[in-house]
Amino acid sequence: MAAAHLTAGLSLKPQHYAQAVQCKDPGLWWEVHPENYLAEGGPRLAWLEAIRARHPVALHGVSLSLAADAPPDEAHLARLAALARRIEPALVSEHLAWSTWREHYLPDLLPFPRTHAALARIAANIARTQEVLQRPIAIENPTHYLHIDGHDWAETDFLAELVRRTGCHLLLDVNNVHISAHNLGTRAEDYLAAFPLHAVAEIHLAGHHADPELGEALLIDSHDAPVADAVWALYLRVIAANGPLPTLIERDDQLPELDVLLTERDRAHAALTEAQPCN
Repeated sequence: MAAAHLTAGLSLKPQHYAQAVQCKDPGLWWEVHPENYLAEGGPRLAWLEAIRARHPVALHGVSLSLAADAPPDEAHLARLAALARRIEPALVSEHLAWSTWREHYLPDLLPFPRTHAALARIAANIARTQEVLQRPIAIENPTHYLHIDGHDWAETDFLAELVRRTGCHLLLDVNNVHISAHNLGTRAEDYLAAFPLHAVAEIHLAGHHADPELGEALLIDSHDAPVADAVWALYLRVIAANGPLPTLIERDDQLPELDVLLTERDRAHAALTEAQPCN
């Protein structure tokens, strides 16, 4: 199934494998972090192949560290390319962030100043990744928790220029837009109005929570709760303006039963089937 025909999907977690492989919901697809499947065999890869035999699968990477001051690790790229050949994913995506420094891996997706030098470096890293994978990848807009000085580019312009230079796609995480606007004191609607929606290949929706110490003053991209009403409202604005796009419900913690997630997924599916394609 081509990505253009996907509707709403879910993050695939091991505890849901047995049920997921039996699902027959129309338009359903599953997304995984490829880092959990970069092996030549074993039960987890066998489960992923069983899922892939029945449903489209997308790969959503968290460790390419495209914004690092170094090119992507070639061994990691080779393993990722091997998995992509094996699974034939409908979509491949990564984050606009860095997570490695001098061969040390950090357990987070970290921000950076959007300078001219950073743009050139990230464009080169995306180009190398796409060269190895032999396909375009989608780059996800980040979540922001505080102001960073030293930017030469607005984030939406930075993403648009990456698309222009590399031919990559974009992954629009609407929850990230909502959280960042709240935390930085900006308007999510203004960000979306400037976002290069023509390049979006995938949308993410997820839940968040208030910081345990600071409360509602700081929202955390936790992926451990249902999608908030404010995020749903922004999402409906996007698909009304741009037409239906493959949409994923991300849930990584405090996992409920699969039936609960499928109900939330059905809400996105219904919105997508009602949205009018753009001409």
